[in-house]
Amino acid sequence: MSDFDAALVGRRVLTVEAEALGALAAGLGDSFNAAVEALFSAKGKIVCTGMGKSGHVARKIAATLASTGSPAAFVHPAEASHGDLGMVGPGDVVLALSKSGEASELADIVAYAKRFDMPLLAMTAAADSALGRAADILLLMPDAPEATPEVNAPTTSTTLQLALGDALAVALLERRGFTPGDFRVFHPGGKLGAMLRTVGELMHGADETPLVEPWTPMREALLVMTEKRFGCVGVLGPGGTLAGIITDGDLRRHIDGLFDHTAGDVMTASPKTAVPSMLAAEALKRMTATAPASTVLFVIDNGKPVGILHIHDLVRAGVI
Repeated sequence: MSDFDAALVGRRVLTVEAEALGALAAGLGDSFNAAVEALFSAKGKIVCTGMGKSGHVARKIAATLASTGSPAAFVHPAEASHGDLGMVGPGDVVLALSKSGEASELADIVAYAKRFDMPLLAMTAAADSALGRAADILLLMPDAPEATPEVNAPTTSTTLQLALGDALAVALLERRGFTPGDFRVFHPGGKLGAMLRTVGELMHGADETPLVEPWTPMREALLVMTEKRFGCVGVLGPGGTLAGIITDGDLRRHIDGLFDHTAGDVMTASPKTAVPSMLAAEALKRMTATAPASTVLFVIDNGKPVGILHIHDLVRAGVI
């Protein structure tokens, strides 16, 4: 049986990379602030570029930026030298990645940025490299050891690039005041898109909402509850506001002499509610996070019910 301990190696790798990330975080300062402002002020798009593993990270950074409201694209530096420089235009900002800063393939896109006065941001571990010297803004990474020192394969360095790209994207997102609603525009599909839909998009309208007056006899309230098929009925208060809710549990608690009561006698006051602008994810949390859990939320606007949302609506939308 082998004495090799893969978990020991894994812990070593993660420790090395975690220490490097700590050093990167500690070193952020004026140049990072300047980089975010340059990206924020860009009239065009953010062009991310890099060669090899740095190129893979640059592609991911471009995707993250684009999905959080900052127009961005990846341009392969070798392809840029054969026509793809046409993808880089006035108002763009170039973000170039290279640990050594000496990737020869970057030369043409760097020269192009300088020629047309485009801000050049460099993400490198070598300030005195060709890329570092050419940069308008230098994002200097710690020259931390790779997690495979014998082979020197890009590991720690690409982790640092990826994390620094995330830091830029999140700082830029907050600088823009980007909201969950904005985020949803770029993520309409899948579970994430469903979670970012609003209650107003998923709810049943006022004509489908079961409502009665507080003086309504329980016999009639039960008919409304049965007809609307949401397993509950809302009870109106002064000025058409929502005063309470009657559920199956309320019926069981008042089973003795139920038909001698009015809806106002049986209701539970202050039911859980939502507003049309609430995200579906938040509505689900409101239904289930606090006891007692519920399967419906009355949707209100200025205190008045305008619809109803059932947990089945969240299931159909893919939220659950």
